[in-house]
Amino acid sequence: MKRILITNDDGINAAGIKALEQGLAPVGEVTVIAPDKEMSATSQSISLHTPLRIHRIDDRHYAVSGTPADAVILGLYHILPQKPDLVVSGINPGGNLGENVVYSGTVAAAMEAALHAVPAFAISLATRKYLDFSVAAAFAAQLAAQILEERLAPGVCLNVNVPRGEVRGVRVTRQSQKISQNMVREQKDPRGRPYYWLDETVELGDVEPDTDYGAILAHEISVTPLQVDRTHYPSLNEISRWLPALQVVKK
Repeated sequence: MKRILITNDDGINAAGIKALEQGLAPVGEVTVIAPDKEMSATSQSISLHTPLRIHRIDDRHYAVSGTPADAVILGLYHILPQKPDLVVSGINPGGNLGENVVYSGTVAAAMEAALHAVPAFAISLATRKYLDFSVAAAFAAQLAAQILEERLAPGVCLNVNVPRGEVRGVRVTRQSQKISQNMVREQKDPRGRPYYWLDETVELGDVEPDTDYGAILAHEISVTPLQVDRTHYPSLNEISRWLPALQVVKK
């Protein structure tokens, strides 16, 4: 039987990861290794300056006092007797679309697995209201079975976003360009001292149909391949032309 590790950034008690575990149970032997509390927007950070603790709930459930990337690393190199055949991260309440993949702990867990040569995907429900994870969980099972049969290219993971309500199809997409506006909201504490909340607002203009946002607006599931290698290859030759002007300063 295939071995599947699932994790998230919302914590081991989140409803999304429980739905994911139930959905993937027919596909393989599932082990849950997830943060012991919410770790949203931690990206692919790892804990280098604080010790990590593992709370074993039972043979198939482990809570980790770190980030989603920490959970994956501990799973691959300490908790599990051998590497899993697949890592799945989610189901996240709220979409991970466009530039949000840079910040997402959900996507980062899948990327961490890909970094260690384990096929992986992240899955999110593109809403935070009226949460129903059943469609996303069912699709996760279909996709997991396909990946286990076909595999993924080395260094590649998939970022999946499922629309709320009616699902009209599945679309392979590219990551959207930035369409949200970062905001800093200043408020006052009871003593009159300022504090700040980071927030964002989404400004949907002309959304290109081949993007993740385009799929969600069309009520289709978005499947976006992401890669560990962030090199922008077209720029290599262009920037190489700068070398004569970039002189090493000798002391």
